[in-house]
Amino acid sequence: MEGLGDYLLYAAICVLLSVITLLALTRQQRAALLAYLPLTSRGRRASTSKTPPRSLSPEKKIPSNAPPPQDYKDVFPPSSRETLAKAAESSTSSQKEKLLRRELADGEFKKGLISFTADYRECGPSTYTPTEISIEEIKALGDFPDYARLSGVPLPRAYPEFDIDRALARPYRPLRWAYHQTMSLTKLEPDWWLELENSYRKRITQRVKFFEKHGKLVLDYLPGTELACKEIMEMALQFLCARYPHYFSLSNSDERGYIFHNGVLKTETIINSMHPLHVLLHNVPEDFACMIRNPEDGKYYFRAGLLCSALGWNVSTKLGLQLKEIHAPIPDYREKMEFSMDRYFSKLPPSRPIQRGSWGLEVSTPLFMPPGDPHECLRLSQSPTLSLSDIYLRIDWQTLRRLPLSGCIVFNFKALFTQVEEFRDEKYIPALLRKILLEGKKSLMEYKSTWHVEHVVLPELEKWEKEQVEKGIAEEDWEVSTLEESPWFEGWEEKWHSQQGF
Repeated sequence: MEGLGDYLLYAAICVLLSVITLLALTRQQRAALLAYLPLTSRGRRASTSKTPPRSLSPEKKIPSNAPPPQDYKDVFPPSSRETLAKAAESSTSSQKEKLLRRELADGEFKKGLISFTADYRECGPSTYTPTEISIEEIKALGDFPDYARLSGVPLPRAYPEFDIDRALARPYRPLRWAYHQTMSLTKLEPDWWLELENSYRKRITQRVKFFEKHGKLVLDYLPGTELACKEIMEMALQFLCARYPHYFSLSNSDERGYIFHNGVLKTETIINSMHPLHVLLHNVPEDFACMIRNPEDGKYYFRAGLLCSALGWNVSTKLGLQLKEIHAPIPDYREKMEFSMDRYFSKLPPSRPIQRGSWGLEVSTPLFMPPGDPHECLRLSQSPTLSLSDIYLRIDWQTLRRLPLSGCIVFNFKALFTQVEEFRDEKYIPALLRKILLEGKKSLMEYKSTWHVEHVVLPELEKWEKEQVEKGIAEEDWEVSTLEESPWFEGWEEKWHSQQGF
């Protein structure tokens, strides 16, 4: 009995230590561990979406600091079928008949899943997208369906005060401390998905010239993206018409179909006369990248894009790549973000688009930098003649959303430039940026390439930081951290409204 008592005592201690160890792990680590360990009644690991793929060799050990590999082949995005009934409310009787015809049997859509490279226009009516919408239903919806109801994201409120000649972008300052590699996602503000400013005419002209000069470096698409490109184009134009109705509108005629009227540029675009990405090129000063789910592995691949604001990369260098391959140059991506990003892409619903911002410091305002661009040389040295007035904060304000019909995930962004001199009166911004430049992780700062301007920027930031304390704008003992107002700063709205005049 004494031996049995000792055994039970040791067993209890082991259980207690196991529980303590489990509780000490992060939520993500616990989830990964528990997903990997459960056994069936026969002692075999349960087959779930978190089970490592069968091709994984037993001899290849999984790094202890990373979750086990995921198999996403049977992981599909949230279904959009429930939204069909909502979209049917504004449809014709013949459309309603096809949209409300029947319930879909569980798993039925997988049997007719559209192939990776198929053009939806050439597929049979019982072919389905990853969001469980049939080609018959997509064709019944027609052009420019009610995407607000289909996606669950409301159209923006009209902005009658908006003046395209005076408008400025909101002063984004997505600076964080401690500065490390994270997704840093926040919920998208529906009113601000596509934000216009007084550079609209200049940017559209500039982007069209980029395409004329560089072609497929800035705009290209692969087979199987036809529906996604049409979908994002229609959603973007619907947004502009709802947000800025005094500048943009859509009309429809039997002879020419849908026409987009651009009151800023004084142009008309016949929608079916060109590829959807070209419609965007001529009317929307944003970049768009379409990530399509590959049914062979469930992962997402860059298959179509309009990118006129990329520095150091372009459409041709990334087209066809999987998510992790696109982000391979980013420090810590594999260790800290790959698992989270793959999982996030697999589960993101159309109703929950997100926004985030990345930043850098540039000499002047470079928008697109193809290989061999002379501007690259400016990053190789610290010019002794560089003026503070020539240094800009570049913000790439980004959004990510799933399209409800195709299931495509669209990444879009816009480059915004602000002279560094603007930071002087922005509470805590000089101290925060200076902290990041001086103490940010070496690999991240090297990737961000700020060294070429730091010899000019850092002394000014230090001066402004002290100046803010002397003027009572900032507290002397303030501990540098991410601002509560991030991605803005205290008093940003007053400054913004004052500068643009409305």
